[in-house]
Amino acid sequence: MTMLRIRSRDGLERVSVDGPHITVSQLKTLIQDQLQIPIHNQTLSTNRNLLLAKTPADFLGFTDMADPNLRISSLNLAHGSMLFLAYEGERTIRGGPAVTPAGSFGRKMTVEDLIARQMRVGRQEKSHCDSVSFDRDCANAFQHYVNESLAFAVKRGGFMYGNVSEEGQVEVNFIYEPPQQGMEDNLILMRDSEEEKRVDAIALGLGMRRVGFIFNQTVTQDKKEYTLSNVEVLLAAQLHAESELKEWVTAVVKLEINEDGAADVHFEAFQMSDMCVRLFKEGWFETEIGSEDDPKLSKLKKEVVVGVKDVKEVDNDFFLVLVKILDHQGSLSCTFPIENRNIQTTMRALKTHMERARSLPFVKRISDFHLLLFVAQFLDVSSDVPALAECVRLQSHVPEGYELLIDSMANTC
Repeated sequence: MTMLRIRSRDGLERVSVDGPHITVSQLKTLIQDQLQIPIHNQTLSTNRNLLLAKTPADFLGFTDMADPNLRISSLNLAHGSMLFLAYEGERTIRGGPAVTPAGSFGRKMTVEDLIARQMRVGRQEKSHCDSVSFDRDCANAFQHYVNESLAFAVKRGGFMYGNVSEEGQVEVNFIYEPPQQGMEDNLILMRDSEEEKRVDAIALGLGMRRVGFIFNQTVTQDKKEYTLSNVEVLLAAQLHAESELKEWVTAVVKLEINEDGAADVHFEAFQMSDMCVRLFKEGWFETEIGSEDDPKLSKLKKEVVVGVKDVKEVDNDFFLVLVKILDHQGSLSCTFPIENRNIQTTMRALKTHMERARSLPFVKRISDFHLLLFVAQFLDVSSDVPALAECVRLQSHVPEGYELLIDSMANTC
């Protein structure tokens, strides 16, 4: 007898089969018998992204198990293998939770118990963000660094800045990389409040704001059965909650193997669900995560209701809402050395940049967020920094004082 693990919106369940020689059609019949999901409602796949699909039309994109006569052995499935299941409609799960007596007939329920019973975690079907569009240059600068310099061996992150339209469309035009310590399975942000004030002053002058956070997953995470790990969910929920922006986007860069066996850099974007952000704000998440904890499950301090089960561990995918990715070409360049990387930015870098672009108008030469951040160290953050950034936004004449200052800085080396 072979056991297959089936992960659906209801959590992880198991199905017993005679062996890997059975067909997809026979497997669906067993799922109907054992899990009470009608065959015609089932969509099966070996791709975990199926759990992020929102509509039956989205299900149609997962075709690896669409052939009913395909033997599951051809998919390299064996005892203990994981499959992903999406289905339409509702179901009754056998062996649901037992009823616990309360009130005068049993244990007295506290106010906390009543609140906990109202905390139902389910999939959020619609995001507050209609789409996220990345400036090609800033997205390429980030992925090129984690790919070529870090080889996806450690994590790297950055705050995304841009605009949000009335329709909920987010546009990312630059990425600020704060001081940080990246490791194989964790990312520690060592945030510099003074530097972030300069970043926000530049954003103000450019007519932009902080709209999300981007980070990469490492190559060691490639074969694990989750979209985001519990550590990543905690960081994403923390930053989303801190932002107070309902359209806040979390973007992930990962290395994936394509059909030809070559590695491709892949971007994904999500929003943390409203319930996830609420649970974080109210302190429900266990923040101490041990090496023995399952990375695909987030641990909570109290039970919540998922489906018909009371649980203290929730599949991370329940907290994710997929966001469509677009791209565009913004007005900022991204050729100046990026802050807080392995090599410290110097005045010589400023001189090289200004000389290389000497044929352009002065405002074009400084139309680079990372250059503005470097120069901002020597300007008044409340007046000069946003004023200079506004010249870049409007592509207007730069006052002579700023021009002389930047030229003199470039010529000090």
